[in-house]
Amino acid sequence: MNVATAGDGPSRAPVSHPGGTARPKLGSVVNWLGRAVRGVSGGRRRRDDAVKNRVPKIRPRSSSSIASTKVDLHELTPDVTTFLGKAAYLQLMMFENLGRVVSTAPTTEAKATLSEVAGFALAKYHGLTQQIERSGADPAAIMEPFTNEIDGFQRLTQGHDWYESVMTCYLSAGFLNDFFVRLAVGLAPAASEQVTAILDGDSGEALLARELLSVIETNPRLAARLALWGRRLVGDTMLIARWTLRASENHDSDEARIEPVFTELIAAHTRRMDALGLTA
Repeated sequence: MNVATAGDGPSRAPVSHPGGTARPKLGSVVNWLGRAVRGVSGGRRRRDDAVKNRVPKIRPRSSSSIASTKVDLHELTPDVTTFLGKAAYLQLMMFENLGRVVSTAPTTEAKATLSEVAGFALAKYHGLTQQIERSGADPAAIMEPFTNEIDGFQRLTQGHDWYESVMTCYLSAGFLNDFFVRLAVGLAPAASEQVTAILDGDSGEALLARELLSVIETNPRLAARLALWGRRLVGDTMLIARWTLRASENHDSDEARIEPVFTELIAAHTRRMDALGLTA
């Protein structure tokens, strides 16, 4: 179903996800967009000053601001292999989503901006898979058990058109990056430090916010629909985040640990929506 109204802009072509087989598209997408990031992002034109000045600045995440959680998630952090497998495949999913919006972007400037953001997701994916390789394991084999759940999340959240897809790249990726940085504190100290350094890198969040604010200002009719989509995304994204946790035998204790963390992550989601002038 396509909920875009006439004049909203480009629509997303359907994407098939055959079950039970390796997905040959990944290699070609990674290779193509890797070249696009190098060739296009360097020539990205500067955004119109009036739009830039109206974009609220999004505070960059830092190890100190994210890691200083009010609740210890140590007991809910999965083993390092599971953590890396899930985190790496989610980064690959984010890269796929960005590759899709690059290919369907309405302007060359948007393609360049989104290619730059895709480069950040690809760098995180490579950083995580390198951690897997250092343990002597094969990244594809480590990620494989988690593909069905994450592919299902991708299908639910990829959006009905280009605008909703860009919102997913902005909101869901931001939520999950913050979540995994928090969850990494439960890993062994050396692994925690290395993984946090990877995940805490630039995600291009400010670039996505600027792109979205620009299209909303150009077509104000998009605001209500994108606000509704953003409210839906937070629920689906929380579910995939909870799936990542290692539950203990004490459900009440688990909930007591989880609730304050998700409260803070939802507050960050609200700030991202506020940056676009949308109601969360």
